[in-house]
Amino acid sequence: MSDESSPFTTDHAGQAFLVSPPGEGEGPGVLLLHSWWGLNDWTRDFARRIAAEGYSVLVPDLLDGQNPTTEAEAQAALAGVSPDDLSGLVMSSAHTVRAASNDRDAKIAVIGLSMGASMALWLSARLPDSVGPVVVFYGAQSIDFDESNAIFQGHFAEDDHMVSEEDRVVTESFLRLGENDTEFHLYPDTKHWFFETGDTFDEAAAELAWERTKGFLAKHLPTEG
Repeated sequence: MSDESSPFTTDHAGQAFLVSPPGEGEGPGVLLLHSWWGLNDWTRDFARRIAAEGYSVLVPDLLDGQNPTTEAEAQAALAGVSPDDLSGLVMSSAHTVRAASNDRDAKIAVIGLSMGASMALWLSARLPDSVGPVVVFYGAQSIDFDESNAIFQGHFAEDDHMVSEEDRVVTESFLRLGENDTEFHLYPDTKHWFFETGDTFDEAAAELAWERTKGFLAKHLPTEG
């Protein structure tokens, strides 16, 4: 792979966006799972930011080319996706990015936003031998994490109409019950999607979350650089 980003299609991963780190070769693998706004320009730019830190980043298109612009459109787009197809795509994408990394035997990191965060948490319990560090932005999951071997970092909005305080606390409790190293951060005066572009974007909170994410990845999935 080169340092140029590119779309590609495989029989197993579907349509996806792959970006390599600057320079020659690959880096540790990162699977990026987008929110229900789809694989849009912001998501591609975010993938490039991660790759600039030395990682090979794969973003599967979870909504089959759709880029909703309202919550109603996003709900409809998500409702039109088969849960089985979606879970299969996420799992196959994890295998794909692992194969595209600089060490095919090493674990990958998973970063998820909103609906992608919920799937990132789910994936950590389904592929415990493949998933290492997991970073989630305003997403929740109440499943058994006993089989997970991942390390978790979470970023949550204080005023969130989609992920309540109870959702956040329950998610953290399930993770800790599974004896997983977990650090959750709550950002005052922020709303859902504060990390992404849009009406609720919060520049200061987004920058702090990004710095924490970079430090977390550097510690738990270091690059050769």
